[in-house]
Amino acid sequence: MASEQGMSGIDTRAITAELIDKLPLWIDKVYQFDSHTLAVRLNGENKARYQFIIEAGRRAHFVKDLPEPPKNPPQFAMLLRKHLSGGKVLGIRQLGLERIIIFDIGKGETTFHLILELYDEGNVILADEKYVIIKPLRHHRFRDREVIPRVLYTMSPSDPTASVENLAAALKNDDRDLVRALAVGCMLGGSYAEYICRKAGLPKTMPAASADPVVIFRELENLSDAVMHAQSPVVTKKHCEPVDLLGEPEAQHFLTFSEALESFYPLTKAERKTAEARPKLSKEERILKYQKSAVKKFDTRIENTETIVAAIYENYAFVNMVITSLDAASRQHSWQEIEKQLKEMQSDEAKKIVAFHPEEASVDIDIGKIVRIHVHEGLEQNAGRYHDVIKKFKKKKAGALAAMKTVPVKKKVQKRDFVPLKKLWYHRFRWFITSDGVVVLGGRDASQNEELVKKYMTGGDLFVHADVHGASVVIVKGKTGNMDEVAQFAASYSGAWRSGHFSADVYSALPSQVSKTPESGEFVSRGSFIVRGERTWYRNVPLAVGIGLMLEPQAAVIGGPPSVIRGKTKAYSELRPGQFEPNDVAKKVLRILKQNVTEEEEKALKAILNTEQVAAFVPPGASDITGHHEG
Repeated sequence: MASEQGMSGIDTRAITAELIDKLPLWIDKVYQFDSHTLAVRLNGENKARYQFIIEAGRRAHFVKDLPEPPKNPPQFAMLLRKHLSGGKVLGIRQLGLERIIIFDIGKGETTFHLILELYDEGNVILADEKYVIIKPLRHHRFRDREVIPRVLYTMSPSDPTASVENLAAALKNDDRDLVRALAVGCMLGGSYAEYICRKAGLPKTMPAASADPVVIFRELENLSDAVMHAQSPVVTKKHCEPVDLLGEPEAQHFLTFSEALESFYPLTKAERKTAEARPKLSKEERILKYQKSAVKKFDTRIENTETIVAAIYENYAFVNMVITSLDAASRQHSWQEIEKQLKEMQSDEAKKIVAFHPEEASVDIDIGKIVRIHVHEGLEQNAGRYHDVIKKFKKKKAGALAAMKTVPVKKKVQKRDFVPLKKLWYHRFRWFITSDGVVVLGGRDASQNEELVKKYMTGGDLFVHADVHGASVVIVKGKTGNMDEVAQFAASYSGAWRSGHFSADVYSALPSQVSKTPESGEFVSRGSFIVRGERTWYRNVPLAVGIGLMLEPQAAVIGGPPSVIRGKTKAYSELRPGQFEPNDVAKKVLRILKQNVTEEEEKALKAILNTEQVAAFVPPGASDITGHHEG
C-alpha cells in the first residue's frame, strides 16, 4: 500500500498495468523539476496525451497536469530528450515485485532502456540496448553494484514470486517468520504480507520454512490479478491502495489508481508553484471532480443488480427447475449436447435459456432481466452472488459520498458506457467462436503451436491443420457442426495466405493421432507434429478473414471467418490475399471501423478500437480489403 514514504512493489505493479493499457505510446518530451522529480509527456493513439510524473525513490503515476518546468532545463533532462524524444515505447515491465519500472524505447535502429527506481533514494537511469548505463540521475557506488556511466546495470537474479518453485525455495531458505519473509524476502511490504497470511489462513508468526508455498502462491496470484485487472482504488488518511482490501468506511474511492495517488501525495515544490498560479480548487471540489462519475456508475450497478435479485425470487420455481435439471443433465451429457437438445425443444421454458457458458457451468436465462445462473449452486447461492455485488458497490458508494461535499458543479452530457470484453486465458492465441458457440484456438507461432498441443489439447478436442508449410495448429474445444468455419480459419492463418494463394486444403484428426515422436531418421521441428492414421479432408477451402467491432454484449475487436464475424459486429471489413502489408491493412481496417461510430463512442472505445487490437487478427501476409459492412 502506498504510504507517505512511497509506493510498494504491488502498487508499482498496478501502475505498470495502467501504463501497459495505454500502449502504443511515443515519447514526446522529458522535464526535470528538481533533483528528484521528473516527468515524461507521452503521446498515444488518436491524439491522446498523457503526463507521467516520477519522484525517484517514492512514486510514479499519471497526473492531470504537470508543474511549470524551469526555463533552463537541467542537463539530465536535455540528455533524455536527445536520446528519447520521438521514440516509440516498445514495452513496459516491472522487475518481479521490485519497485523498478523499465521502459523499452526504440528510436531509429537503437533501443534504449529508461529505468525508474522507486526504492530507497531512488534513481532514473538511461541505459543502452545491452543495459550499459549511459547516464543516471545520480551516481551511486554500492558494495555489490555501481550506478555510474559505462557500467552494466545489474538486476536481481531471480523473482521469489514468479512461480511456486521460486517461492518454495525462498521460504525454505528463510529463517524468519512467515510475515517477515513475505514482507522483506518477497518484497510485499508489511500490509500486503499480513493480507496474504490472512487470506491463506496461515499464522503470520509461523516459521516461513514450514508454510505451504502452494497456498501462498495462489493468494499472491489472486492479489496480482486483482491489481492488474480489477482495480478498485481507495485513499485513506494513512495510505493509498489499488484494490480495496480493508474496506475502511472513511476510504475515498477513485476511478484509477493514478487519480488516487495524485490525490494522496502532497504537492512537490514545483507542483505547488504551478498550482499557485492557477485558480485554486478546494479539497471538496477536487474530490467531486474525481468521484461524481464513479458514484453514478455505482448507483446504476446497484439498481440493475437489485432488479436481477428481485427477478430471481419472482421466478423462484422456474429458476430452481433450471438449476436442478441442468445440474443433473451436465453430469451425464456434454454442454454442446444439452444446448442442442434445448434448442430443439419448443417449450416456453426452454426458450427462456438464451445463452450457455460451459467454461463456468452456467446459463443465461431471460426472466424479464438476463440473469446468469450457475447450475452447480443452489438458488440461494446464485442470489447470494448478486447480493455480494450489491454490497460491494454500496460500500464503494458510501465511501465516495463520505468524501464528497456540496459544491456547485456543471451538468455534463452523459456518455455511453461500453463493457470491454473480459480477458480470458485463450485470448493470447488466435481465436474465434463458431456460430454454434464452440471455442476455436490457433497458434500465432511455433511456440504457441507447441503449447496448444501439449498443454491445452484434450481427448474431446479436434486437431485441425492446413496442408501447407507454416500454418497455425488449430484446436477445436468441443463438437461443432460448423467445420466449414474452422477449416477457413485454419486455411487463412497459414502460409497459403503469405504465398498469395486463394484456397488451401485442410485436414482434421483426433488428438490420439497427433505425436511429436518421429520415425527413425526423421526430425520434427519446434511447432510441428506428426499425424498418423486417417484424416478428414476439406478441399479447396477459400481464404478470407473478417475483422469487426463488436459492441454487444461486450465491446471488442474480433476476427475470424467472415460468416461468423458479420453477424456479431456493428461494422466489419473482409480481407483476402492481396498486395498491402499487414500494418497498412490494420490501419485501413481501423479507419473503416472508426467511420461507423460517433466521436463520443470513439472516445469511449479508445482502449478497444486501436491498431494493436485490429492487427492481432490480420493474417500473416499481404492482403486486400475486398468488402466492408456497416451495422
